[in-house]
Amino acid sequence: MTYGWAILVVLIAISALAYFGVLNPSRFLPESCTLVPGMSCIDFKADGATNTTTIVIQNGMGQDLNVFKINMSGYSCIINDTLGTFNDADKQTFTMGCTGLWDKSGQRLKEDIIISFNSTAGITHTETGQLITKIE
Repeated sequence: MTYGWAILVVLIAISALAYFGVLNPSRFLPESCTLVPGMSCIDFKADGATNTTTIVIQNGMGQDLNVFKINMSGYSCIINDTLGTFNDADKQTFTMGCTGLWDKSGQRLKEDIIISFNSTAGITHTETGQLITKIE
């Protein structure tokens, strides 16, 4: 009978920790930005106050990329202009207007980054990366 009460107390303690978010694994995940091989995420930020997401990308593909576009899937984050040519070894800052970030400050943003571009050979590529960050 004593063991039964002890197990019940432990289960209640674990349930309380889970309910209040102490055991939420997303709190311990690091912020990251992963793109296709050859492209690097130098810096990134999701800003709830201005409803924007800013990503700094460096082209390391070994070739110039034409008609470069970037979007994010979940919060309707779009960039209004298309970069004509993204030269090899250049860094570009992309600021995307998003909908729905303003009321999510302090929460985690985990979204797919969709990149499309034309290679120097003229072939159109669409690649997907991922952004995980805290909305500031």
